[in-house]
Amino acid sequence: MKTVVAIIDRFTEKTGQAVSYLSLILVILIGIDVVLRYALNWTSSANQELEWHLFAVLFLLGSAYTLKHDKHVRVDLFYSRFSAKNKAWVNFFGTLIFLVPFCLVVFYTSLSFVADAWHVQESSPEPGGLPHRFLVKATIPIGAGLLLLQGISILCSSFSILISKPTQ
Repeated sequence: MKTVVAIIDRFTEKTGQAVSYLSLILVILIGIDVVLRYALNWTSSANQELEWHLFAVLFLLGSAYTLKHDKHVRVDLFYSRFSAKNKAWVNFFGTLIFLVPFCLVVFYTSLSFVADAWHVQESSPEPGGLPHRFLVKATIPIGAGLLLLQGISILCSSFSILISKPTQ
């Protein structure tokens, strides 16, 4: 089980690091967009679409990395005071009851959505918008798959903690 966790965590780490470069590109793009808009009074549909496309890809493909590093949003009223075993119970059942079904539903329901977008080679309906919107939509099931993989890692890690003998 430790091997599975190590492989998934390493994969998540590598994909998260790769995707993190999109945030730098996004910041530069937004900076350029602001300068062009306020200094030259010029804006472009393509620039704005590229910004939200990059943000969507960053969010979808970076969510597993965020979960791995426990930087996701959590209502932490009690969790921080829990013992390692109690945290493992919360993580195990939270992942099993909420995360895994969510990932499976998103993955399954997005497949036809993405297939339709690929079939028609969907692009922006905006004049001057970006082509190849279907590529961005393809990251929906990929992101759900990455998140599901990290959920499996959490399930395995939590289960290992739950079955381990307490140290004295």
